[in-house]
Amino acid sequence: MHELTAGGGPDGGDGAIVRAVVSARGASLRALSVNGLELIRSTLDPTPPLSAGTVLVPWPNRVEGASWVHAGQQLELDATEPAAGNAIHGLLAEHDYSLLERGESWLTLAAPVSGHAGYPFELQTELRYELRPDGIAATHRIRNSGDVPAPVALGVHPYLRVGEWPVGELQFTLPAGAILPLDERHFPGQRRAVQGRSESLGDGPRVAEIVSHACFTELERRGGRLHAELTAPDGRGVRLWADPDFGYVQIYVTPDFPTDAGHTTAIAIEPMTAPPNALRSGEGLRWLAPGETWRLGWGIQAL
Repeated sequence: MHELTAGGGPDGGDGAIVRAVVSARGASLRALSVNGLELIRSTLDPTPPLSAGTVLVPWPNRVEGASWVHAGQQLELDATEPAAGNAIHGLLAEHDYSLLERGESWLTLAAPVSGHAGYPFELQTELRYELRPDGIAATHRIRNSGDVPAPVALGVHPYLRVGEWPVGELQFTLPAGAILPLDERHFPGQRRAVQGRSESLGDGPRVAEIVSHACFTELERRGGRLHAELTAPDGRGVRLWADPDFGYVQIYVTPDFPTDAGHTTAIAIEPMTAPPNALRSGEGLRWLAPGETWRLGWGIQAL
């Protein structure tokens, strides 16, 4: 685990104190606080439960049946969700990244995508985490190190919180015009306009009132970025932002997030550049030319 700290000054002076913990496993963000206010569900387990904080590359979410077709050839991925027979969360979520360099308040991790069954492409990935006065910013670099165009998508899987407030009492805001409702196997159906309070997240319903698992798109942006926010009754809150390349946000509310005190309700807010099943549908995929590098970023900040 790598601990990052910033702020406060050498003598405890002005400025917010920001702390974070990053793990090599899946380049996962494991803890984040600003002046003691916890902004994500912390977990220091060797393998993050429920994919907490992990990077999902070269696809987010699931590939149905762990197979897809490329250039007329059916390719078979490892079934990493064996009970359902799907491939889930890309190829690096359970991989240990290497530390390239670090300072007190930042670090850069790297991992290759190479030699994987069902994905005959070569990528070099890097991720820089850097603390900011109000939270953390993450910047990804994905380079096609092979000699053929490579299909790529990216997502991340943080579970957000506002201190010790029960998640169900938090107001959730995500201005989005359309939803991809998920079936019982967690795959998206036909895109349609959001409807009703459980889907109209721009109005800030409580988490207890929203749909528990869905993918949203046609996202409103401020300054080019999407914003998803949780706000507590006392006015404190947390915001997840992401660059324009992130065209989708997956929401997952679970009552079974494990903590030292037992299981609790948690909400994953997952910015993604492509929706579930993108390798099969082609929707949202970025085709990187040989030698091309894709840079994109996201972050979490206290409100």
